[in-house]
Amino acid sequence: MPKRPSRPSPPNRQHVAGAVAAGTGAIRATDDRARWLASTVRVGGWRNHAAAALLALDGFGAIGFAAALGGALGGLGHGDRRLLHWIALGLAASMLRGLCTWGSVRCGSSASMHVRRVLGRRMMVACLGLPPGLRPTVGEMMVTAIDAVEAIDGYVARFLPARRCAGLVPPLILLAVAFASPICAVIMAATLVPFVLAMVLAGGAAAEESRRQFAALSRLSGLFADRIRSLPVVLAFQDEDRQARLLARSATDLQRRTFEVLRIALVSSAALEFFAAISVALVAVYAGFNLLGLLPFHIPEHLDLGRAVFVLALAPELYAPMRRLAAAYHDRQAAQSAADPMMRIERLARPVDAPRRRVLIPRLLATTRQLRFETAPAIRFDEATVQYPGEEHPALDRLALHIEPGEFVVLLGPSGSGKTTALHLLLGLAPLSAGEVWIDEHPLSELGSIASSVAWVGQSPLIIPASVAENVALSRPDAARSEVEEAVTRVGLCAMLLGSPDGLDRMLDERGGGLSGGERRRIALARALLRPAPVLLLDEPTAHLDEAAALAVIRAIRTVARGRTTLVATHSEALAAVADRVVRLGPPRLDSR
Repeated sequence: MPKRPSRPSPPNRQHVAGAVAAGTGAIRATDDRARWLASTVRVGGWRNHAAAALLALDGFGAIGFAAALGGALGGLGHGDRRLLHWIALGLAASMLRGLCTWGSVRCGSSASMHVRRVLGRRMMVACLGLPPGLRPTVGEMMVTAIDAVEAIDGYVARFLPARRCAGLVPPLILLAVAFASPICAVIMAATLVPFVLAMVLAGGAAAEESRRQFAALSRLSGLFADRIRSLPVVLAFQDEDRQARLLARSATDLQRRTFEVLRIALVSSAALEFFAAISVALVAVYAGFNLLGLLPFHIPEHLDLGRAVFVLALAPELYAPMRRLAAAYHDRQAAQSAADPMMRIERLARPVDAPRRRVLIPRLLATTRQLRFETAPAIRFDEATVQYPGEEHPALDRLALHIEPGEFVVLLGPSGSGKTTALHLLLGLAPLSAGEVWIDEHPLSELGSIASSVAWVGQSPLIIPASVAENVALSRPDAARSEVEEAVTRVGLCAMLLGSPDGLDRMLDERGGGLSGGERRRIALARALLRPAPVLLLDEPTAHLDEAAALAVIRAIRTVARGRTTLVATHSEALAAVADRVVRLGPPRLDSR
């Protein structure tokens, strides 16, 4: 018997469910993006509405100019004495259109500038508020805080006014045309439908390509910024050729995706112009044959010259708002593509209200809300735990430690035991997941950070391209010259200054060229000494120093720590020897001597 053809197997339920879930997720992501953009651009306030209103008012100017043109030409052959009135109306309508266009551009630019200023500040705070375990590279943060914010410009300044205008002006023009010629209004409305469909299809085709282009631009910008920062390491390991090839590959990918977006834009523009030309041609043919009485079929209306000119003058104006919207549609795609990384960063930096797990945005940019301590406070870690999202083990596990006011405590332990995390917790740079930290009687979970009361010395002291005095005065720019000299002397930098004829005015580059590792650390300690902060935090202050330099830095630390509550994370037994108390982290978890 012949074999019966096998039926195609029904789709797997899991595949169907996965496809439905993916589609639902895409719709939800689109809705979230739209809501985020709407709430973001709302800060533009009245400027947003003014730009759209002025652009819509330009439609009234177009109707007035078309009426003036039709009235003037229609009355020429009949000796119409109102010719001057029509000319005056045409001039007034032209001036109105010019003023409306200028005002719309100004209001749109002002709204965009205000939105970008507010959004840039939000992105900076969000980037600073990312937990270290989730923080992207510096290049990626630069792209988000600068390029992504700038991508909102066209969306606010051009697309939003054009979109609102496109919803108001075409119906208004169709209504004006219908009073002069209902048949022409029907022709224009019929040709408007394929025009809108072509624009929608072109926008959908360009959306994905635009997102890919922005992603390629972000990759190239981030890669370039990171490679510039690591240029000394690249040169030291003679890896220039490979890094150049990586940059060239990213640039080629961006070029290819940009050409794809341009290709779609050119094709869609040609399609839109085709339908607009068809509409104007149909209206012109109908009006011409109607005037000459040569229509092959009976039409109840008969156009005169004035009404025919009025209709012909308004036919291109029907599509002007749609053309403007199509030209700005790429700005919408760019803004939507830029919204994704900004939403992701804000979501990661947002506080989580779950009990016993708090991720707090550091208030480094809002120190006016922080409680500033005038005298050395007591610090108590009460089973404090830090666990970053996605990590299996906590970075700091149930630290219990009480530091008396003015006490000098050193944290010793192997790498990964949580020494640096304990310091970051006080600065608001690490999330308090469980337990509590008390500053005197104030919980850190409410303060968020005590950065305003801290003098901080990190593992890699910042050196800016300026003089030694300006580098030291970073912690207190209003410090007198004598105070800077005293701080430099007390940390033992006199030998370095005596070796330079410029002394404190010796210029440094951004890498601290000509300074030893110990001299860089002592500049950072001079900053801490100059800053009148009751808490001193130091992270590996003697790392990578030879014995003589380390001993000099230790003596300077002892000077700077006098009268302050001091907590130091280090591997150095020599530094631990001068501390009031040493706490060892790691297995066993805590051991004090």
